Amino acid sequence: MNTDNHYDAIVIGAGPAGLTAGIYLSRARIKTLIINEGTVGGQMILTHEIANYPGVENISGYQLANIMKKQAKTFGCDIKSNINIEDLDLKGDIKKVVLSDGSFFTSEAVILSPGGRSRTLGIAGEDNFKGKGISYCATCDGDFFTDKEIIVVGGGNSALEEAVSLTKYAKKVTIVHQFDHFQAFEHAVEEAKSHPKINFVMESTITAYHGQDHLESVDIKNLRTGKTVNFKTDGVFIFIGYVPNTEFVKGKVELNQWGEIVVKPDMSTSIEGVYAAGDSIVKRYRQVTTAVADGTIAALAASNYLHEIKAKHNKLIEA
Repeated sequence: MNTDNHYDAIVIGAGPAGLTAGIYLSRARIKTLIINEGTVGGQMILTHEIANYPGVENISGYQLANIMKKQAKTFGCDIKSNINIEDLDLKGDIKKVVLSDGSFFTSEAVILSPGGRSRTLGIAGEDNFKGKGISYCATCDGDFFTDKEIIVVGGGNSALEEAVSLTKYAKKVTIVHQFDHFQAFEHAVEEAKSHPKINFVMESTITAYHGQDHLESVDIKNLRTGKTVNFKTDGVFIFIGYVPNTEFVKGKVELNQWGEIVVKPDMSTSIEGVYAAGDSIVKRYRQVTTAVADGTIAALAASNYLHEIKAKHNKLIEA
C-alpha cells in the first residue's frame, strides 16, 4: 500500500457536514482527506447571511465556510477541492477513490457528504438572482423579506408550509403553481387558503426574471390561456423538490426512491466502514446546524470503527 496516498478516513464533500467531520477526525489525530468537487462550503456559501447559527449573531455562509475550512486544516486535515471523482470502490476493507486527474486515494473509512441542490425552474437568469431575490430556504432568508411582497413557487407540502411560515415576515405571499390543484396534505392546503396574507395564481409558471442588481419582477405565464403578465415582486422562494448529489454512489450504497442515502442513527450506511452525513441522507430538515450534527456523529462513528480495526490488527500481531 502506498502510504503517500493512503488515509485513515476520506470525506467526500466539503459542505458543513464534511468540514465538521474533517475537524473531528483530524483533531482526533486520524489522518483525513476531504475531497470536494466544487468550492469548499457547499450550499452554505450561497447564503448571504446566517443569523440562526448558535453562538454567531451574524455571518455570511462564505465566511462560515472559510472558518470551518481553516479549522479543519489547522488540525491537519488535507483538502482537495474543485476536482471530480471518476470512480469509487467502497467494497472490502480498503476503499478507493479515483479522481479526474488520474490520482487515487485509499482509506479504511469513508464519509459521504456530497450534499444536494434545490430543484430549480431552469429558467435563464435564475443563477444570476440566487441570493439576490431568489431563495430556496425560508428559514435561512425569510427575515430579509420583512414587509416585502414575495412569490412562492410550488404546490406540495413544503411550498404551502413554507408559504405560511413566510407570512411571519412578508406582507403578501403569492403562491404560483402549475396545476389547478395542490399535491399537499389537506390540512396544509386549508391553512394556506385561509391565511389572509396568501394569494394564489394557479395553472401558471414563471418564465422570466427581471432586475438589475436585485430581482424586481417576473413574467408569469398562464398555462391554460397562454397569456403572460409581468408581476412585480421583491423575491421568489422556490420549493419544487430537492435533488441529492448521489448519482456517483448509485448502486454502491443503499439509496431510497428519491436518491437519498439510507443511514442508521450512527450515520452508517449499508456498507461497512462507509458513513454518510448532511443534505444527501434521508432526513426531513436540511439546515447548516443539522448538517454539522450529522458530520459530528459520522466522524465519531468512523473514529470508533477505525479504533476497532486497529485493536483487531494489534491482537493478530500479538497472537
